[in-house]
Amino acid sequence: MPVMRGKIRTSTKAGAAWGAGLLAALLLSLAGSSRAEPAAWPAKPLRWVVAYPAGGGSDFLARQLAPQLGRQLGQTVLIDNRPGAGGSIGSDFAAKSAPDGYTLLSGDNGALIFNSALYKKMPYAASDFTPVGAMARFPLLLVVHPEAGFPSVGHWLAEVKRHPGKYSYASPGIGSPHHLAMELLKQRSGSFIVHVPYRGTSFAVQDLLAGVVPMAVFDTAAALPQVRAGRLRALAVLSSQRIAQLPDVPTFHELGLKGIDVSAWQGLFVPKGTPEAVVNRLSGELQRALAQPEIKARLEDFGLQVTPGDGPSLGRFLQQEMQSWHALIKERKLAVEPQ
Repeated sequence: MPVMRGKIRTSTKAGAAWGAGLLAALLLSLAGSSRAEPAAWPAKPLRWVVAYPAGGGSDFLARQLAPQLGRQLGQTVLIDNRPGAGGSIGSDFAAKSAPDGYTLLSGDNGALIFNSALYKKMPYAASDFTPVGAMARFPLLLVVHPEAGFPSVGHWLAEVKRHPGKYSYASPGIGSPHHLAMELLKQRSGSFIVHVPYRGTSFAVQDLLAGVVPMAVFDTAAALPQVRAGRLRALAVLSSQRIAQLPDVPTFHELGLKGIDVSAWQGLFVPKGTPEAVVNRLSGELQRALAQPEIKARLEDFGLQVTPGDGPSLGRFLQQEMQSWHALIKERKLAVEPQ
């Protein structure tokens, strides 16, 4: 039988239809693949918002951690200082940023706890953030000018109680942890000392060193260099235990004043709605960075107490702080009128 040779022919219309179907299937496959496998995070640099000026304790902590965190994540972590209104300006900016894992915030008790009770209206709330993890605490010290006439904390306590309104104290500003710590101290001791608020720690330190005001509550980052140099005298620690940097300085607990356990703490936060996987990754990397011996040593030398922790524990701590400090602010009738 002869073999038939020839070409298989398809119509132009059939070929076009077949090609269009293949293209559609390919596009659907690519779309499904992109949905199933989103772009890896992080794919670009991160912004770390610090709601206080450069050079302060909050800024120091962020700048020590950011390079290490960046190395671990494989991306640059840029510090963005946005100071003003007791931390409200920077915190509001972070709260309104996209919840995509590329905006971080150094949150503290001033911006996330005190402000909501001190100001009539706030553009953001603590609930606008998801906690990533705790970072560190700044222990607080009662310090005086060496010539202010307070040789010991016992003498200081007797003197301020004997002369209500005679003495004044400096703070970095209304609503700062330093201000609220002294208000708590006044409440527990039954004393009255006039508050002189400044626009930041550096200005308050300058006037205390000059003798313009006789006393202040400062964090260790601001006070330790001056105490070590003999330019200020540390009378007491506002923590429940003495601190390693000043082992000879007593606590108020030792004087019988219970409930004086205050510090200026710092935690890392992201805007609410940030993917859970990103939050968990950030939390783990943050704790890993805080555990680096060289970083821990630098932070402790600066006067910080490193307190690593995960997001849920920081969230619970936030609620406890909210209850206790809002009650004190209400009792002391403290308020700040918006500028």
